Amino acid sequence: MQITAIELCKLLNGTIEGDPDVVIKGPSKIEEGTPGTISFFANPKYESFIYTTKASALLIPREFKPTKEVASTLIRVDNVYGAISQLLDAFGHQPSKPKGISEHALVHDSVKAGDNLAVAEFVVIGEQVNIGNDVTIYPQVFIGKNVKIGSNVTLYPGVKIYHSCEIGDNCVIHSNTVIGGDGFGFLPKEDGTYTKVNHTGNVILEDDVEIGSNSTIDRATIGSTVIKKGAKLDNLIHIAHNVEIGYNTVIAAQTGIAGSTKIGDNCMIGGQCGFVGHIAIADGSKFQAKSGISSSIKEPNKEYYGYPVLRYSQYQRSYVHFKNLPQLAKRVLELEKKLAVLEQSSKTVI
Repeated sequence: MQITAIELCKLLNGTIEGDPDVVIKGPSKIEEGTPGTISFFANPKYESFIYTTKASALLIPREFKPTKEVASTLIRVDNVYGAISQLLDAFGHQPSKPKGISEHALVHDSVKAGDNLAVAEFVVIGEQVNIGNDVTIYPQVFIGKNVKIGSNVTLYPGVKIYHSCEIGDNCVIHSNTVIGGDGFGFLPKEDGTYTKVNHTGNVILEDDVEIGSNSTIDRATIGSTVIKKGAKLDNLIHIAHNVEIGYNTVIAAQTGIAGSTKIGDNCMIGGQCGFVGHIAIADGSKFQAKSGISSSIKEPNKEYYGYPVLRYSQYQRSYVHFKNLPQLAKRVLELEKKLAVLEQSSKTVI
């Protein structure tokens, strides 16, 4: 794709300064910009790159005032990050979409599908599956018996959806994610071995959910594991049986949520967080990366960090002290020695 700076400016509802006819072929990082690319400036700590970048054009905040001469054409916008999203959509490219149903796909005769179904090679779709309109299924996807899939859904290569699970409208599931595998349920026996607990429930993804690559969402023991409308999950996330993820909650990579835990609406969960089972998390809770959550959180819209978690502001204050624990311990030992000397001197005087 090639587009002039003035055409991009109109697309982004911005104002332009510099050469309006410079041709843009793609985006770049500001510190690695090259002629023919467009980059962006939104974080003040990167201001120095504005004056050295080789990018032909830059997205900048409307109110920003350069302190030096800038060689690049400037496109001023109200919201740089929003403009970046539009920019990436304009230059983005998707893998070639399959057309129709491949002769190398295995689709059961009982499948019911809406208009514009696209099924690539080596896809397997089982009995009694119900699929909506405008669904795209990439190679090597498996869809089990009695699965329901809404409209405008994209399943990328290698996705596996076990029997009886439900996928809502406008969902995107990335490569090698597994929906509906058994939860981790085993009963110990007297001889030290285990008996497997049968999982009879399913997984429900409501509308507008996106799941990253190599994530796993286990089916419920009884009932449903539910990912509610608008939730977004990153790569490499594990959601255990009977978990509920609230509306518009976002979860970063390598987070694990144990069985029967309920995450509220509009929560933000950083990478590598861990949640024990059978707890409830209030709406609007935010967790910094690597936090460990071992009990329910009842107060909404608060920030947390640490293991076990503390309120974020409390953690910051505490960190000032516990990072100095070796020095503090040394000082305590020295004071104890001095105190012992004073006590001994006192006894001698008496």
